[in-house]
Amino acid sequence: MGNNIRDRFKNFRRRGSQPEQLQQLQTDLLAESTLDSAYIILIISSCAIATLGLLSNSAAVIIGAMIIAPLMLPIRGLAFGALQADITLFRKGVIAVAVGTMLAVAIAFTLGLLVGLPSYGSEVLARSRPTLLDLGIAVAAGSISGYAKIETKISTSLAGTAIAVALMPPICVIGLGLAQGNWSLSFGATLLYLTNLLGIALSCMVTFVIAGYTSMARARQPLIWTMTLTAILVIPLGVSFARLVRQAQLETSLRRALLNRTVTFGRLQLLNSNTNWLTNPPEVRLSVRAREPVTPRQVELLEAFIKREMGQTFTLIFEVGQVKEIRSSEPTP
Repeated sequence: MGNNIRDRFKNFRRRGSQPEQLQQLQTDLLAESTLDSAYIILIISSCAIATLGLLSNSAAVIIGAMIIAPLMLPIRGLAFGALQADITLFRKGVIAVAVGTMLAVAIAFTLGLLVGLPSYGSEVLARSRPTLLDLGIAVAAGSISGYAKIETKISTSLAGTAIAVALMPPICVIGLGLAQGNWSLSFGATLLYLTNLLGIALSCMVTFVIAGYTSMARARQPLIWTMTLTAILVIPLGVSFARLVRQAQLETSLRRALLNRTVTFGRLQLLNSNTNWLTNPPEVRLSVRAREPVTPRQVELLEAFIKREMGQTFTLIFEVGQVKEIRSSEPTP
């Protein structure tokens, strides 16, 4: 079993060292990294779909935009161009990524201004809080993308990889944040986009090196530069991950306190809760079902109780669905 795995690995590396395989890979990546009309059309289409999906808070529409988005292709090209010191390929990849990114931000900004929503839904907010988990996803997806380029048998997995790493939605969130003047939203989305971009580029480089398409001596400097830039991102991503864990703990404690220690929730049924941590204080939107209306005084007392119990201020927003019994006839006494 061990010998079989070693033989397969040797064959995998040997194929990358063959001149015709190397030339074919360079030719393919150069074609994928070229800024042409097809690339522009795909960028415009995927950005429009993703932005409208984000505005309508539709996960299904956003996934559709991820499949169309062509941004991953020039990232593979610039990664290989950096490894090979191929200035032409690297420059084309950088130009395609930069133009695609700026065009998508401009489209999302314009659509955000035209629609003019006062606030965004959970799909937008979810792409403004990147963590170390997102970097792990980007690295894993990028390695599969690089391997799919080398091994044509699994090239069909590229669509799934594009969905996993999600390059276009965070770019659109950057534009939507700018449309509202929400700098924290745009900054978080920018951090997520850079995380995905560097994670894909780094893992593609490692995959190409392992496959034998370049020597380690030649790849050392671009790998060090990419790893350094990625390491810089680890600091804010680590802080964000620690914050995510803390927020999850606070949300659990908040739900437990409301459900188990308040008289108000003895008469309510909690259906769902969602916390917006981008506001100050954080807004907790509670979807409940009740027979009687929830009064502003009750909400005020609940906010004071939560502040005493948890030492942090929250703004509670109730979405109340009234429960009313309706029968075909009045019951007999």
